[in-house]
Amino acid sequence: MLFTITGKHFEITDRIRAHAEEKAEKLPKYYNSINQVEVIIEGNGVDQGVEIIARAEHSNVFIAKESGDDILICIDMAVHKLERQLRKKKEKQRNNKHIPGSSEPETDMSEAS
Repeated sequence: MLFTITGKHFEITDRIRAHAEEKAEKLPKYYNSINQVEVIIEGNGVDQGVEIIARAEHSNVFIAKESGDDILICIDMAVHKLERQLRKKKEKQRNNKHIPGSSEPETDMSEAS
């Protein structure tokens, strides 16, 4: 999985980089076809923001944005939003594979009486 972190008007420290990488490593657990995670941190004084873009196979793109005072908390909240999106997407895929009634053989109700 390719991981990139970018700071716009913000200096990326080793602590922030390690925290973002640690959180991003857990994303394939929720949707295993993720191949790229990009974290963009924007800081302009008082209000700072985090945007996480996760790219998966078949042109699936998941985006989560969060803003606040503490960058580490913003990263946690944005990752939580992404986890929710990934769980929902995987659940939809699983449900579409198992359409009820399509693989069951038909039974004749007149013979059962």
